This record gives sequence, structure tokens and C-alpha cells, in this order.
Amino acid sequence: MSDTASFPVPYEWAGEPDAAAVPTARRLIIELVRFWKVPMSDDALRDVELCASELLANAVEHTKARCHVTVRWTGQRLRVEVADTSLHLPDPDTAQDTTTGGRGLLLVAGLAHAWGWEPAGAGKVVWFECAADQMVTGDRRLTVLVGAAHAKVTERLSRSA
Repeated sequence: MSDTASFPVPYEWAGEPDAAAVPTARRLIIELVRFWKVPMSDDALRDVELCASELLANAVEHTKARCHVTVRWTGQRLRVEVADTSLHLPDPDTAQDTTTGGRGLLLVAGLAHAWGWEPAGAGKVVWFECAADQMVTGDRRLTVLVGAAHAKVTERLSRSA
């Protein structure tokens, strides 16, 4: 068996409208990446997991309905797309210091090589791409992860106050 990546057709499925389905969906994404032999380090795969979790959780939170997930490998980038029916547009800049959520897209913006959204039917598709040779490393990765951890701690403290 070869150690090089194959170029599979995109894999698609309907995501369940339940926060409990998010971990299963992100594990499926990682299993696909490994099955396709995409050349990504363990750190890069953890970043893919984090970004996928954020997009999936946002779709569940804002729609309470099924979302549509597509994963594809182009030979250069892994692309994960989450389509939902929400008209709420993703904007990482809208999270204020006083809000208890909305910082997940900052994590996606910091860890993914590229991300964005586009209108689709009555909703939108939010996507991110990770390139194996351009993963976020070193101080930049640490800064992104510390910022996300700080946001989670702040969120928990504000809920308990």
C-alpha cells in the first residue's frame, strides 16, 4: 500500500441537530483524513478537529436543524464545509468582551489556512481549509490557543457570576 494521499470524491452527510452529534462528526472528519492518507501532522489534525467543532456547533446552535457537511481533499488542501439554514452571518469581529460566546470563529480564523462563507439557498455554507504544509505553528499557534482558552474561561466566569 502506498503512503501517498489518494484523491477521493468529497464525502457528504447530514449532521444531526444536536450538540451531542458534534464530537462524532469531528471524529468522522479525522477518520476520513487518515483513510485518505492526507499528509497532516497530529497538530494539524487537532487544528482541523477544533475548526470543525466550531463550525458544527455554530450550525447546531443557530438552526436547531440538520446541517449538511462536506469534506474534500484537493491534493493541496483539506476543505470542510458546513451548510445550514441560518441567516445569521458568521463574523468573528462581532464578539464583544461582554458576550459569552461568538469567539469560535476567531479560533477558526487563526488556525485554518483560509475560511469564509457563501450564501446557499435559504442559508449559507461556512467553510475552512487547512494545508498540510502551512499549518499554524510556534508562537502564532500558541497565541491562538491561549486566546481561545481565555475566552472560554471568561465565558464560564461570566455565566457563574
